[in-house]
Amino acid sequence: MAYDSKNEKTEFSDVKFDSNTSGEKIEDISNAKEHADRLAELSGIEATAASKAAWLISITVSLGGLLFGYDTGYISSVLVTIGKSLGHELTSSDQELVTSLTSGGALVGAVIAGMIADKFGRKLPIWLACVVFVIGTVLQTAAYHLVQFAVGRFVVGLGVGSAAMVVPLYISELAPAKYRGRMIAFNNMSVTFGQLLASAIGAGFAQVGGEGSQAWRATVGIGAAPAILLAGLLTFCPESPRQLVAHGKVDEASLVLTRIYPGSNEEQRRAKIQSIEMSIREATQTLVAESLWKTLKRIFKTPATFRAVFTACTIMAISQLSGFNTLMYYSATLFKIVGFNNATAVAIVVSGTNFIFSIVNLVIVDKFGRRLILLVTIAGMTICLVIAAVAFHYIPIDLHTLEVQSDEIGWPGYLLIVIIVLFVGFYSSGVATVAWIGTELIPMEVRALGTMLNTVTCWSTNIIIASTFLSMMKGITPSGAFGFYASICFVGWVFVVFCFPEVKGMPLENVREVFHYGFGVRYARQWQKENKEFAKVNSSNSQAFGH
Repeated sequence: MAYDSKNEKTEFSDVKFDSNTSGEKIEDISNAKEHADRLAELSGIEATAASKAAWLISITVSLGGLLFGYDTGYISSVLVTIGKSLGHELTSSDQELVTSLTSGGALVGAVIAGMIADKFGRKLPIWLACVVFVIGTVLQTAAYHLVQFAVGRFVVGLGVGSAAMVVPLYISELAPAKYRGRMIAFNNMSVTFGQLLASAIGAGFAQVGGEGSQAWRATVGIGAAPAILLAGLLTFCPESPRQLVAHGKVDEASLVLTRIYPGSNEEQRRAKIQSIEMSIREATQTLVAESLWKTLKRIFKTPATFRAVFTACTIMAISQLSGFNTLMYYSATLFKIVGFNNATAVAIVVSGTNFIFSIVNLVIVDKFGRRLILLVTIAGMTICLVIAAVAFHYIPIDLHTLEVQSDEIGWPGYLLIVIIVLFVGFYSSGVATVAWIGTELIPMEVRALGTMLNTVTCWSTNIIIASTFLSMMKGITPSGAFGFYASICFVGWVFVVFCFPEVKGMPLENVREVFHYGFGVRYARQWQKENKEFAKVNSSNSQAFGH
């Protein structure tokens, strides 16, 4: 096996699976080679220089990620400054309600977007997400009662979920293969930047009038600006070539390819369209013959497929149940509990760390692989949460009001800040992004439904965390709550050790084989050893899941 950079093709040696050896080896993958070479031949357009338009379009639609991040960022500062603006002081249950409703709306929005994206294209769900987000923002900004504010939070969630579902898909279908992984990761970075921006704006307005002032309305209202901007700029963005080809609009697809690859010729564009048609046939040939219900049953009745989907969903569940989003939603509340006077300003540290380490993940995820990153970062998260639980033990907190019973912060408070920053660093550089990359584990014939299950797992577990955090702080003490999150992270770490295979740089034809051998950890490790050079070359595009 060797990689010939001159011909830009990958050569495989025929490798058989030998059950008598101490390790597991790979089955004959000559079919995968033939298929990959055929697609490579039809995708010669990728060798031409891509225009700046691809990056501009990617940056534009990544405003959808900014919407997601801004919403999860501003609620933290709003909760500590809203006072009696909604008619009464918000109880812990009220805060959990308005926080979790957005996650519930996002769950519904993601499902709706997933159902209409194939029929009506990628742009329409994004545009509708912008409209819904603006409506929800207006409802919140003008709210003087809890019910209206809660409805606004749910409506905003519909927009957030729709954008979070469709934007990465749109980028992956439009971006040149060479930059596809980085363009998708850029959208994830937009989420963390939105959180940082919201924390900074929230901290600034918190100083205008302090607790109980109406300045929080400006923090919420500003969130409509990127949605309006995205809705306007979306008119200059083309539909994805894959969607145009899928709907028989070949001439329009060719025009889009000309815009993305201005140096390409007609033959190259025609060949690229043919490769897209091949990919579409692969992805739909099973689904066309089966109903949605039969496809769902296929996932649960086919052991290898179930293990693949279960692994992806478990990593997603760990990313949410680790308690990270309690810091996004309640960071200012948490720091206020500890005793910091300007809690919203301190919360900026959390958002800033999250943004910086999302960039770190962009640099390391293809170099070191998903499994090693998860093992290191989840272990780090577990240790941080244990130390946080110990630190809380030494902070005198009234469990009925969640207020600190001391005028001095002391060493436990400062230690808690350091530990939370470290925890966020581990989270953002690891499971935060790997959880979304996990869809590469899911076989092509059930990938659409498997991705939907992965998204449902994300928002449903997010709801659990958002709606129980403050109640857990009161019910089992802050030490107990963070100890509980630590135990989840430890269970997640054990799962990664025994059940998460490394598929960095592995062709999708081979990824589907991994789970035929249990969870395929040994199988994948052996494949990585025997195809080291190919995995190294291919890893730069390993986040690309389709044409």
